[in-house]
Amino acid sequence: MDNPTRSETTRRKAIDAAFAILTREGVKGLTFDSLAQESGISKGGLMHQFRTKNGVLKALLDFQRQDFDRIARNHLASEGASKTEQVLSMQIAMYRAASNQSHSVARAILAALVENPELLTESRESEIAKMKKLQDDAVDPELALVRYFAASGIAFNVLLGLSPISKAARERLFARLMDDNSWKRESQQEQPRKRSAR
Repeated sequence: MDNPTRSETTRRKAIDAAFAILTREGVKGLTFDSLAQESGISKGGLMHQFRTKNGVLKALLDFQRQDFDRIARNHLASEGASKTEQVLSMQIAMYRAASNQSHSVARAILAALVENPELLTESRESEIAKMKKLQDDAVDPELALVRYFAASGIAFNVLLGLSPISKAARERLFARLMDDNSWKRESQQEQPRKRSAR
């Protein structure tokens, strides 16, 4: 195995270990000692990869962002191209996939908020850009935002362990949020109501 491959394998092993620690113990439990024990990587090897705890948290956020981008691209390639609002469809698919992950982006975000909120600057800027694309792509920008925030709300409740609904119910909700046709009907029914209220 060449050095870049070995380095990437080590990094991924450390990221998986960090997610496990955050899930089990929270941000206070994430130390280089606990990360070394969980991952089986020496503390020196970890410090070479990440330098600081903030470096670990940034790597978690970067990993999650790349994973979400991959999910969105795969969705677009498989079925998203047939959707009227492709950007919204990709975002809902991303949140659906996130709600089924064993490691939690929500925990990484909370850990970053506790340790260093500035780590989320890049994520915040990325979200602003996504919102603009979503609204530019939308037939009904307000309805698109409702669907987007419903999907993100479901995902974050699940990821934080707060959701009382079953996986089957959650999948039905995501399918409904993804169904352009039912939302078109909703939007079309809303238009006459708005006109008659004037």
